[in-house]
Amino acid sequence: MSARLALAAFAGALTALAAGAASRPAAAQEIPTIRVGFTIPAEEAKYTMMRRPAEFPDIGKAYRIEWSQFQGTSAISQALAAGAIDCGTQGVLPIAQGTIAGSLSVDIVAQHVGEKPGSFSVYWAVKEDSPIKSVADLKGKTVGISIINGGTQGPFNLLLRKAGLDPEKDIKLVEVTFPLAEDALRQGRVDAVNMNQPFAARAEAKGGIRKLFTLSEALPNIVHILEACRKDFVQKSPDLARRYVKDLTLGMKKALANRDQTMQVVSEIMRVPVPVLDTYLLKDNDFARRADASPDFPAIQAMLDTYYDTGLISKKLVATDFRDPKVLAPIE
Repeated sequence: MSARLALAAFAGALTALAAGAASRPAAAQEIPTIRVGFTIPAEEAKYTMMRRPAEFPDIGKAYRIEWSQFQGTSAISQALAAGAIDCGTQGVLPIAQGTIAGSLSVDIVAQHVGEKPGSFSVYWAVKEDSPIKSVADLKGKTVGISIINGGTQGPFNLLLRKAGLDPEKDIKLVEVTFPLAEDALRQGRVDAVNMNQPFAARAEAKGGIRKLFTLSEALPNIVHILEACRKDFVQKSPDLARRYVKDLTLGMKKALANRDQTMQVVSEIMRVPVPVLDTYLLKDNDFARRADASPDFPAIQAMLDTYYDTGLISKKLVATDFRDPKVLAPIE
């Protein structure tokens, strides 16, 4: 095809697209779309919105959601910073790091999961017959953590320091993702490793491991994952942001009110059999969820202080700087 013919074909295609767009109903064009990032696991409110949209009167009528899955909150931070998405799952540490770097400016609008007294807490396990009986016994050992310099390392470092250990000199810290943690421990590649749900429940069922310490021993109310929206998006589209947070609020209520349906929804998203989810999901050995999806700002502040005290961030931050009451769960 000649360059002239190719150009003509391209122009024709653009004309056809424009004509098609013009022929669509005006109402359809006026429905705004919000771009949302999510991860797996532990976002039951979002999963319910994704798999049961008919139960949310505004979705598909007042607004649409364009869902994008990411591998972790750091990748979502990058997408938020680039303007590729409007809202997404975040940890406290990525928000803090992005804020200090000047690359991220967000409002915390809701909370997915955290910890509270009596709930599941991320813990470090050793083999049942291990000579390691206390945190101090980790000196000179190889210890696994899901992400070096990630969100759990602040409380982890605090616990080591309380036991008289230098986190940088007294242990060999290696990255072991949560899905691989059990095998790494049983095969002797690490002497201790962090455990998270649903992998902790699976390992406990097999036996042969024991809990050494939990993050809750350092911080009693850890916030693991939040929902954050770009401040410029909220300022530009406050009504759209409020509709989304309203549905997050409703999604959390629905997820907690109907455990059987929630297990089915999570099974569809995670491709994990319901009987496996039934061993922990929304039980006492699961993470804590706030019934109204509201963010725990005092706990977030405690985490920010811990990250500063342990050198994971270079500047003190104030949690309420990320709080805009106009777009804050619960919205009903």
